Amino acid sequence: MSLILFTAPTPDGYKISIALEELGLAYEVRTLDLTGGEQKRPDFLKLNPNGKVPCLVDDGFAIMESGAILLWLAEKAGHLLPTDPHARSETLQWLMLQVGGLGPMMGQANLFGHFWPEKLPAVQARYLGEVKRFFAILDARLATRDYLAGDFSIADIAHFCWVRTAGWTGVNAAPFSHLSRWLAAIAARPAVQRGLKVPEHSPLKEKQGDNRAFIERTRKLMGIGPRQA
Repeated sequence: MSLILFTAPTPDGYKISIALEELGLAYEVRTLDLTGGEQKRPDFLKLNPNGKVPCLVDDGFAIMESGAILLWLAEKAGHLLPTDPHARSETLQWLMLQVGGLGPMMGQANLFGHFWPEKLPAVQARYLGEVKRFFAILDARLATRDYLAGDFSIADIAHFCWVRTAGWTGVNAAPFSHLSRWLAAIAARPAVQRGLKVPEHSPLKEKQGDNRAFIERTRKLMGIGPRQA
């Protein structure tokens, strides 16, 4: 069987490369230039109608959405997801909290903080407040345990890939001491470090080198125009 990962250097993309490295599965990487719109091309939309990364193709079968891909890989390898019904449910609950909660809130905070043409302080404050609320939930959870649900799992991978970008979002994670400890411990894992290098070379990484130029390109791609002074 062959695994092909369509990805880019984004939090959701890193979820899958980290999982693949943790599971020791061989895979090919296909890097998409997001600011060039490659994720919206017809050939990719046949694999992922939502037109986003990541997308995983397993022996010809395409899987979209990072949470669904994490679940697919964990079940495929028999690792990173408990088999006990209660432990499995607990892991999936925390995975869904990231997929349906933390990720969207950080995404909206990033959108209005960096890309939206108008400055909307009340809107930005709303999303930053939600990010901090989720960080507090995670911090409290990690006060009495090393990982979110039993052993290291796909729930930890999913949250890690977003929490590590807190600075870009505009949230200081340092006051959340238990979350910060957990973040450092996961960042030190060799497989995580390998996964964060995938893709090794990407047009998006090059464009991110100049933040202002990257932001303007992204605004243009999103059709929301330059930011007002």
